[in-house]
Amino acid sequence: MIEYKLKYGCNPDRSPAKIFMRNGQNLPIEILNGRPGYINFLDALNSWQLVRELRKNLNLPAAASFKHVSPAGAALGLALTEAEKKLFSVAPELEINSSPLACAYARARGTDRLSSFGDWIALSDTCDSVTAKFIQHEVSDGVIAPDYSPEALEILKGKRKGNYAVVKIDPAYEPSQNETRDVFGITFEQAASSAPVIEPEKFNSPVTVQKNFPAEARRDLILALITLKYTQSNSVCCTKNGQTLGVGAGQQSRLHCVKLACDKADLRVLREHPKTQALNFKPELGRPERDNAINIFLTADEEDFSWQNYFTSKPEKISAAERKEWLANNKGVSLGSDAFFPFPDNIERAAKSGVSYIAQPGGSIRDDLVIKACDEKNIAMVMTGTRLFHH
Repeated sequence: MIEYKLKYGCNPDRSPAKIFMRNGQNLPIEILNGRPGYINFLDALNSWQLVRELRKNLNLPAAASFKHVSPAGAALGLALTEAEKKLFSVAPELEINSSPLACAYARARGTDRLSSFGDWIALSDTCDSVTAKFIQHEVSDGVIAPDYSPEALEILKGKRKGNYAVVKIDPAYEPSQNETRDVFGITFEQAASSAPVIEPEKFNSPVTVQKNFPAEARRDLILALITLKYTQSNSVCCTKNGQTLGVGAGQQSRLHCVKLACDKADLRVLREHPKTQALNFKPELGRPERDNAINIFLTADEEDFSWQNYFTSKPEKISAAERKEWLANNKGVSLGSDAFFPFPDNIERAAKSGVSYIAQPGGSIRDDLVIKACDEKNIAMVMTGTRLFHH
């Protein structure tokens, strides 16, 4: 396929639109079902790069949930506990742990299920039937993967009244080492990104008093940094147990990046609170409505809490003291930043969300103050020397 004609571009008024290769070669993709749009392909190609790089660096199946050219979540294929199955809305009859790839997507979507509504999915490995069965019941626009089992493809073709977008990408495809884009009729060109997000030996020379980076923390920091590499900047990412907890994307202020990522991480952790797990939903509510109800339960003030719309009985809200105590038990969070921290207030906010390990490029004139703040909070920090801006 030399080119693929799109219904329209970013918005319906931007037509005609198409995707094609500047060198005239065939596209490295096949559309197996549906009719993906302009934004779908932006999400697909960015998310594919993310999961491909995770697979290559961490040697585990990986998945990402993308919305508007940034990940709502990304994760590795680690087995789920019974509590996590409930947390991520896994159907009891689905043997999800038989598929590491399915576990990866359940974890990725479980980062921020509210934001993942209508997402684009990227899978690092061949989509199997278990993964397809999990995707089948989630509201999603489409999926990209290197291949699909026959059963998985049939399941996915049945979504959205047969219009679900299914894209297959050639896993051997490598782009040109020069990237170009046009803005306002002017062409930009730059070398493709080739530097690793972190040199492994950097973990052996942290800049803080606390110098211990367990294997799990190294893995989670690599996950955070690769996620940031494909997130609209400025961006910060919190990770734990092989999955993102919160992604703060596209903020002008670094502190707002940290606050957004950590606020999302806190909400993700509060979803595990016994009072959240005990919510009695109205039986007619579907998965999206339940996700929205949980968010309202966790964020709305008492006077704005219209519980009658979602629950069979009024749930007991999590008090400020209970919230603080529950979040205080969340330790060992890893945090990556796509650029340096200009002020120590970023560290102070991160510490409130259980951050114990940080990876950031360094290079600020206030690096010494940031390091001091980490030492005061007993946080281990490594400076990567590699900025990860993505625009």
